[in-house]
Amino acid sequence: MDIDSRIKELLDRLSPITLEEMSSIRLMNRTDKKFVTNKEKLAELLALAEGQYYAQFNAGSRIASYRTTYWDTEEHDYYMQHHNGRAPRQKVRVRTYMDSGVTFLEVKTKNNHGRTKKKRVEVPGQGQIAGEAEFLMERVRRCPDEIHETVQNNFHRITLVNYAKTERLTIDFDVRFHNYETGKDVDTGDLVIVELKRDGNVYSPVLEILRQLRIKPSGFSKYCIGSVLTNRALKHNLFKPKLTKIAHLIGKPLS
Repeated sequence: MDIDSRIKELLDRLSPITLEEMSSIRLMNRTDKKFVTNKEKLAELLALAEGQYYAQFNAGSRIASYRTTYWDTEEHDYYMQHHNGRAPRQKVRVRTYMDSGVTFLEVKTKNNHGRTKKKRVEVPGQGQIAGEAEFLMERVRRCPDEIHETVQNNFHRITLVNYAKTERLTIDFDVRFHNYETGKDVDTGDLVIVELKRDGNVYSPVLEILRQLRIKPSGFSKYCIGSVLTNRALKHNLFKPKLTKIAHLIGKPLS
């Protein structure tokens, strides 16, 4: 059995939770933590999660599809804010939930305490933000014509919820990047990005699982890594160790 079939088989063993049931979960004092691994380790994680986690079930599947396009200035200000470790920092993106076709323009702001807030407004589709001048001016002080599409990603996502409903775990894989400026495409192979969102510092079953699998916390920005992989003209000194780690995890260099 190939690894993708194995992941699907293990995922189907988890009890389902619907979007409606998910909507009742409010993480009022949310903290986020990211981990980077590969599909072999993901299969082990899902096996250990059985009996402790629900899997989100929507549109007949436990695996959802996403498309996200990031927007930036000519000088790549939002990319550079992250590269240089600036806080607060922001990102502007348009995300489409492929299974429903719903698209949102989103502004993410990370403050100097490490907490992230997201504001969003529904838009007609990818690339269609011209009518959201007021939304953008209020949040990033820029008009739509001051930013442009830079990097797009497509990926699959699994969402798990612990039985106590005090945390959500998003698991992203099959991540592919396209750069609008260079025309370059990159496939990240077996890379898996895990993000734990929980209510404060309550007990987390998955942290025990991750420790058991020797998967350590590791920051990861799809926008920044996708930008570096598809446009090496960008300053990227601080991301070099992360690129080396990714190459090790998936067993091949990314280019």
